[in-house]
Amino acid sequence: MSSSPTVVQHISDCFIKPLYNSEEAKKPVYLSSWDLAMLSVQYIQKGLLFTKPSSFQLDPLLQKLKDSLSITLVHFYPLAGRFKTLKQENPPLYTVFIDCVNSPGARFIHANLDLTVSDILSPKDVPLVVQSFFDHDRAINHDGHDLSLLTVQLTELIDGVFIGLSINHVLADGSSFWHFFNSFSEVFKANNGQKQSIPISKSPNFNHWFPEGHGPIINLPYTHHDQFISRHESPNLRERFFHFSAESLKKLKAKANQECHTSKISSLQALSAHMWRCITRVRKFPADHVTSCRMAINNRARLEPPLPENYFGNCIQTVRGIASAGKLLENSLGWAAWEMHEAVVNHKNKDIREWVEKLESGMIYQLGFFDRSSVMMGSSPRFDMYGNEFGLGKGVALRSGYAHKFDGKVSLYEGIEGDGSMDLEVCLLPDFMASLETDKEFMDSLSS
Repeated sequence: MSSSPTVVQHISDCFIKPLYNSEEAKKPVYLSSWDLAMLSVQYIQKGLLFTKPSSFQLDPLLQKLKDSLSITLVHFYPLAGRFKTLKQENPPLYTVFIDCVNSPGARFIHANLDLTVSDILSPKDVPLVVQSFFDHDRAINHDGHDLSLLTVQLTELIDGVFIGLSINHVLADGSSFWHFFNSFSEVFKANNGQKQSIPISKSPNFNHWFPEGHGPIINLPYTHHDQFISRHESPNLRERFFHFSAESLKKLKAKANQECHTSKISSLQALSAHMWRCITRVRKFPADHVTSCRMAINNRARLEPPLPENYFGNCIQTVRGIASAGKLLENSLGWAAWEMHEAVVNHKNKDIREWVEKLESGMIYQLGFFDRSSVMMGSSPRFDMYGNEFGLGKGVALRSGYAHKFDGKVSLYEGIEGDGSMDLEVCLLPDFMASLETDKEFMDSLSS
């Protein structure tokens, strides 16, 4: 390896438009209050690391990725747009929408890094250079007035390739992010070099949801973006991946259910409760200190009437379990898991609609939103992540960018085995991570 600093170098970049624009793609896309609430948080940045196959050829791969992106954008045309602000004084109106016409398109970056796959995967902590595998570093979603709403970045390593996507969170939640990623992969697979539309198995539904009598234009109570935009620099964190085998997850689930004399607690609820207890223990809070564990939850099927599974946009919320540190730690795993179970099953149509009413008053999430006493379980192992291959075979690891990292953030990914195992990306302050690594209950739970 050269002695010069190992940084990601951008070789080239360009903008990619949809292969053609449908009539629908010429209209402005108005956003729901769920979407607009995301204007001050960051892009979603996730991607896959591959080892280079023996037949690897860079130039044909780059060309096929660009062509396939152009074809995929026919189906996902808002991702090639830019934000525009619509405002007037009399009567007062302020909103942000997507202009799909006056835009250079989605961005495509080709980059290079003089490191190996092992350099990325063998250190205990995720190397900082991984943050450079994604565009929009530290950008907030409102920046999509000038920046692309989607960037695909291919970073070539000595013996590997990383394909990283960053999508503006105003346009997509985790379900929609992976819906696009899967469709992009599907088009790539079906693309034999033809410059024509390719059908996809799951078309996105861009009919944004508004409560009865509302929309399509949501009037925000602002006159300038400075009134609702803030920037947030993450503290110095350690970021580590921990692998839970299918067997170890079964054990956690069985233990939680047994302790509660029930069979209703899911693996995810048991795992969330376990992380809540372990992280709270290493934080050494006083017994009366209030802690919480939040879980991201998909509202599509919970609304009445439900939204289609292919609804493209934001349709998420967080639910949480709350307990003092003393109560959480003196009780069993099952007790905490039941708190999480109750939070999930009691989250219904009425709660969702009440939350949307709050958002309609112009609430915009800020990155300082999560308190330091909380554990936040994000992403989902149910998303198809390793199914995206791009002619490179199955990926060897999933990684994410700088966005949405704070002390106590845990992101869930499907395990590479595809047998129900999970990988957890855990972000903690350095002292807390060091304590977690020596926490017997936590480390024992990793091996079945």
